[in-house]
Amino acid sequence: MKNLRFLEYIIREAPMQHFIFQLACLAVVLYVAISYNGEKKRQKTEVNSPWFETLLGVAVFSIIFDGLSAYTVNNLDKVAEWINTVAHAGYLIGLVALIFTMFMYILHITDSFPKHWWSKLLLYGPFVAILIVVVAFIGELEYCVSNISNYAMGISAYTCFITAGLYLLFSLFKFIQGWKYIEKKKRYSISLFIGAVFVVTLVKVIYTELLITAIAPALFVLGVYINQENPVLKELAHYQSEMIMGFATLVESRDDSTGGHVRRTSQYVELLAGGLRSKGYYRKILTRDYMHNLIMAAPMHDIGKISIPDEVLQKPGKLTDDEFETMKLHTVSGSKIIQDTFGHMEDEQYKNMAYEVTRYHHEKWNGQGYPEGKKGKEIPLCARIMAIADVFDAVSEKRCYRDAMPLDECFRIIEDGKGTSFEPALVDVFLSLRPQVEAIYKDIQHAK
Repeated sequence: MKNLRFLEYIIREAPMQHFIFQLACLAVVLYVAISYNGEKKRQKTEVNSPWFETLLGVAVFSIIFDGLSAYTVNNLDKVAEWINTVAHAGYLIGLVALIFTMFMYILHITDSFPKHWWSKLLLYGPFVAILIVVVAFIGELEYCVSNISNYAMGISAYTCFITAGLYLLFSLFKFIQGWKYIEKKKRYSISLFIGAVFVVTLVKVIYTELLITAIAPALFVLGVYINQENPVLKELAHYQSEMIMGFATLVESRDDSTGGHVRRTSQYVELLAGGLRSKGYYRKILTRDYMHNLIMAAPMHDIGKISIPDEVLQKPGKLTDDEFETMKLHTVSGSKIIQDTFGHMEDEQYKNMAYEVTRYHHEKWNGQGYPEGKKGKEIPLCARIMAIADVFDAVSEKRCYRDAMPLDECFRIIEDGKGTSFEPALVDVFLSLRPQVEAIYKDIQHAK
């Protein structure tokens, strides 16, 4: 109660009483919007985050009408009734739109958008219905008097509180369902949304007269911007990707390759992963974050070759048994390099992905691969995808010990490995993508 009296004193004594809190929250969101657009113009890499930009606009709208309604409801004797009604209509519509947009942003960053028309209808239908209810009953709001601040109650207001609770539950469900495959920084953003909406909703239920709903969008927008939507962070991620590709190409050049293997296998991996997802395979695993980390990790798959002696790596003829055993060690040494180099990275998902791709991309579906003889789904999905891309490009590329094989024969090798070297479903999808695979091969061949 002591804290409540202090808040009452602040509101009563503030020179711009009843909406100074909303002004502070609006300043936070406007600061983020100005910073975001300024950095976006300065960065060379393309920054495209439509749902975050929509969130910024909806947050500004919501907070403005939040402050306006806070003023009108506390000055009913000075403000025309229709102005007060319009202010509350804008506030409640903005609040519903804000909660829905924050939820949609979470679906976006977790790659959980529904694909079928009926699931989209289930997503957008309730939102439209809620807006209709809010508008239909806006004229029946009752304005209650309190020592702290006047406030509005009625069906429209109750609908907003129920909406916040429902979307909070939906977000929590999605969060728990995809926890394992959600990037750490995105976990912070989702946690912030759930925490902010929960706290604000709980406080509003207990202390209805406290006009604090503006704090939820302010906290969420600020947290999302700091953790993942700052264009500077995306620029740094772009440079990191370029450095990884450059380092992998440098390692690859030791066996007289031109760097095409790294670029092609990365594109084959991206193509195959996207094909699997579009055909309904491993949809829960193949999230946007997982695929991004996989594409970033693919160039590192042969990093262990840096530890292989030149006389083995560059031998023009067939390797002896002992030399082949030495060559096989590149998977073990590569995974150790990943651990030593990226062991302290904040992005744990990427580190684990790079480790698994590097160590297990020579494992076989039937358990006859190396270094651990894993079989079937004991082999991480990322390594199973990498295996097909690696073998296909290895046989299609000229090496120091043989010429490149014709593409027909390369595809036949992949098909013959179905159920032995490779997972059958992955082979089927890869073969169905033959035109795109050939296009990648020819594009990079011409670029040499």
